Formats: sequence, structure tokens, C-alpha cells
Amino acid sequence: MKIALILAAYAAVLAVAGPRLMTRAAWTTRAPRLAIAAWQALCAAVVASVLLAGLALAVPTMRISGDLATLLKACGMALRAQYATPGGAAVSATGAGLAAAVAARLLWCLGGSLASARRERTRHRRTLALVGAVHGDTGVSVVPDGRPAAYCLPGRGHRIVLTSAALAKLGPSELVAVIAHERAHVRGRHHLALAFAGAMTAAFPRIGLFAAADSETRRLVELAADDAACASTDELTLAEALLSMAGAGAPVAPVAALAAGGDVGDRIRRLIDGRRPLPRWGSRLGLVAALALIVVPFVLAAEPAFAVASMNYCPLSAHTCPLR
Repeated sequence: MKIALILAAYAAVLAVAGPRLMTRAAWTTRAPRLAIAAWQALCAAVVASVLLAGLALAVPTMRISGDLATLLKACGMALRAQYATPGGAAVSATGAGLAAAVAARLLWCLGGSLASARRERTRHRRTLALVGAVHGDTGVSVVPDGRPAAYCLPGRGHRIVLTSAALAKLGPSELVAVIAHERAHVRGRHHLALAFAGAMTAAFPRIGLFAAADSETRRLVELAADDAACASTDELTLAEALLSMAGAGAPVAPVAALAAGGDVGDRIRRLIDGRRPLPRWGSRLGLVAALALIVVPFVLAAEPAFAVASMNYCPLSAHTCPLR
């Protein structure tokens, strides 16, 4: 029971304090890839803590040493003791139900999101085969449309798509920058990060952390793609390209695509002012902190197992074991 309460408290603290700290942090704009990982780790840590708390309620813990037969006998005694009273059975059933419900809800939403996006991308690829043309110099698909836009269809058989208006409006260097941006989305598998964040929001819509993570991840993947594009072009060229495609009206890209343009004011200002990436030691420290968020609940849940190595509550010669 104590472990379950600690895990629940850990999840509550992360769910409340996490989004407040992350949305106010200035470093996220300087290191968007790290910020995406931090948001993902924060959400995963909350879900893992709730799942492990439910399992801690469902399965009694014990400190025991001895041979395998003694361990199995003690486990059986612990389970009988846990479920012998109505209160213990109710607590265990509640914990098991909580863990099962959270896992099932998350898997259902994540699986549905990935399957729906894959179907949408497949349908759009078939449409491109009918109405699109391959641009000879770049290999991207061009569709006839009077609105300048560029987007990519990620995943297997990925495609980069430009409208005819974008191809006519962008200069050679700007075109290279836009294509590099879209290729960064594909290489970074940004659609998976967006699918995870979206599934969290769909599964638990009343949890503010997941809604904030979804919104911030959408912003951060664009910044990460901008940074990757700047490796093959300069910031001002990319800023000019984004400005050329901004305010194109109704969206051209399908829902399952990742599109350039749109609301790009902050991105353009960031490129014009000059990017200031975090130092390498700062990025490494941030990555360690993100991993620690996920590791902590598993360490807490495994505390009884750690105690086995140093405590002998059940000598081999004993016939009964004190259980906790």
C-alpha cells in the first residue's frame, strides 16, 4: 500500500508541476529535440506510475529469502492473506482494474491513431499517383493548387509534396530549404512523437499535462525540422521560404501529413534572431534528467525486490514467514 501511495503521489506531482515548468522554460526553444524527449518522458512517467501503483495494490509485496520452493510458498500465503478479507480483495481488485483500464485505454487510442493515420496516408498516396507529378530536379511530388504549401507523408513509402503555387513562388535556395525541412520530419520520425502525444490526449482528455504535451510537441517538431534544415541552408533563406508560404488560407495538407507554413511567426523570428543551441553538456544533462523521470517509478515499484538481497526474513529452516 505504501509503494502504491508513493507512486500515485509521484504521478500527481509530475502531472501538475511538469507542464508548468516545461511551458515556462526558455531552453525548450533552444533544444527542441531534447524538449520533445522531455515531454514524452514526462507523459510516460505519469502513465507508468499509475500502472505500477495499480499493480502494487493488486499484488502483495514481501521481503523473503530462501530457496524457490520457500519463495513460491510465501507468495501463495501472501495472496491468500491479501484476498481472504473483503477489504484486501477490494483493494486488489481496484488496483488490477485501474492498471488494466489505463493500459487498455492507452493502447486502444494509440493503436487507433496509428491505424487511422496510416489509412489516411495510403489514400493520399493513391491520390498523388493520379493527380501528382514528380519534379525532375528534386524528386518531390507536385500537385496543382493555387495555394503555396509543402508537406510530407511520413512512414513507409514517405513522400514530400509541394503545390504548383509553392514551386512557382519559391526560389531555388528557398526550395532546397523547404525540402530539407520536410525531409527532417521524415528522418526524425516526428509523426510517431505526434501520434503518442495525440493518443495520450485522446485517452485522458481531462489531464492537462497530456493536452499541453500534444500542443508543445506540434510546435517543437517544427522547430526541430527547422534546425535540421539549417544544416544545409542558412536561417534567413529558410525564414524567407516560410514567409512565402505563410497565410495560404485553408490547409492543403491532409490530417496525417506534416506541413510547412501555417502559423510561423515565432519560427521566423527565431531564425532571424539567430538560433542559440544548448551546449553539449546541457543537452546530455537534460537527457539524463528525462530518462530519470521514467526510471524513478520502476525503482520505487521494485523496492521490495531490492530488499531481498540484504534482508533474511525467512531462514531456510523456518516453516513460516512473516509477510508484509
